Amino acid sequence: MVETLLPSRFQSHLQKLDPKRRLLASTIASHKTLLFAFLWIAAFASVFLWQRTSYIGGYVVGPVAGGRFTVFGRAKPLRPVPRLRPAVFDLKEFGGVGDGVTVNTEAFERAVVEISKLGGGGGGQLNVPPGRWLTAPFNLTSRMTLFLAEDCEILGVEDEKFWPLMPPLPSYGYGRERPGPRYGSLIHGQNLKDVVITGHNGTINGQGQSWWKKHQRRLLNNTRGPLVQIMWSSDIVIANVTLRDSPFWTLHPYDCKNVTIRNVTILAPVTGAPNTDGIDPDSCEDMVIEDCYISTGDDAIAIKSGWDQFGIAYGRPSTNILIRNLIVRSVISLILCFDSAGVSIGSEMSGGISNVTIENLLIWNSRRGVRIKTAQGRGGYIKNITYKNVTLDNVRVGIVIKTDYNEHADDNYDRKAYPTLSGFSFSGIHGQGVRVPVRIHGSEQIPVRNVTFRDMSVGLTYKKKHIFQCSFVKGRVVGSIFPRPCENFDVYDEEGRLVKPATESTVPDIDYDI
Repeated sequence: MVETLLPSRFQSHLQKLDPKRRLLASTIASHKTLLFAFLWIAAFASVFLWQRTSYIGGYVVGPVAGGRFTVFGRAKPLRPVPRLRPAVFDLKEFGGVGDGVTVNTEAFERAVVEISKLGGGGGGQLNVPPGRWLTAPFNLTSRMTLFLAEDCEILGVEDEKFWPLMPPLPSYGYGRERPGPRYGSLIHGQNLKDVVITGHNGTINGQGQSWWKKHQRRLLNNTRGPLVQIMWSSDIVIANVTLRDSPFWTLHPYDCKNVTIRNVTILAPVTGAPNTDGIDPDSCEDMVIEDCYISTGDDAIAIKSGWDQFGIAYGRPSTNILIRNLIVRSVISLILCFDSAGVSIGSEMSGGISNVTIENLLIWNSRRGVRIKTAQGRGGYIKNITYKNVTLDNVRVGIVIKTDYNEHADDNYDRKAYPTLSGFSFSGIHGQGVRVPVRIHGSEQIPVRNVTFRDMSVGLTYKKKHIFQCSFVKGRVVGSIFPRPCENFDVYDEEGRLVKPATESTVPDIDYDI
């Protein structure tokens, strides 16, 4: 009805009119409404017709206004890019074209060379403005800030022939998926100091879809490359950016010191994107990962330190790592058989992993919550690992320690290289929709020692008897926890008095389909 389109103060007046006048008034109102709608449509059409893809007077004009609504060709001013280094460059100065089609590898390379010439001063900043910047892999340099503006997206070329091959990592001996060389990362750096990747939440997009399909069809002869890989470097900051759709592991700091990863969003489909780990600290020391959101097709975070005999010989541990204030998600599908978790330690841990704190963590819609995995032949150690304030929401298995993850670089691993596992603290573990809260399986050769649970309450969706599954594990429970622990744990009250000593329990029946 036309009446419903009119302001309420006119509707009562309209009811008092005789039918002819009412019909006339309704017709006039209808025509006015249509005319008003037509004028608005014309105005909006004019806005889009007058758009231009250029910068005028500090305003963005045209469709490249980053999706922001513009009026008469004028958009809200872009966020000003801060000056973080003495010398500042724009990618366009080196011939960059952000149309999503032009390949900008040479522009990035020329810009990096220019910054490398600055020597030992404060370094240089490369601003990547709004646009879609297609590129093959390129390297960073020391004392460099790569700044991704709002609505900027760096796109990796999809054809693997443009991705260089590199030697296997020395602590792995092989490519992680295939023997021999591995593909390099889209953004790469080696032997660097003082490198920053930041911005106004610009995006680095690996366009990994073609890589995932080729991997699943076994069409690749070499291990896929990460999205961002920094090696043998120190004083690294990665903050306020989005990383998405990596061909393989997303962010891989390798043998680095003093690394900060803050306020980073990492995305990949949780199905159909194999091995797209979020962040993989590998033989790293003094590292902070905080305030991040990660949803990927494998582990959100996986701490590593080398693979079997190669990792033992390389001998670089991952140590002093703080992970806090994260929301993470990983694969939950049983059909795809992905062995993923929210936060993993291992299985490549042959150089040792120690002094890791994980706190204020939310894991949702994932197959496993937190997991530690290793195997005979790994050698090394995992010790002094602390979990605090972990929330599990719709997670099949909450806490996993697994000592039979038998995936090896080759058949020459040392069968007598048994890892040692000790010193695991879990406190403030809460959640809902969890099938098995705890599954800790040591072995006679690889026992799990000194495990402590405190303040644990997990809502269950699985009624099988052995929901707290343990073998070859020793530890203690402080206070009351739910569900009830297995018999391998000493139980203490809050004052530290022994209430119930541990007894050796038989290995429970395990339902690995959970």
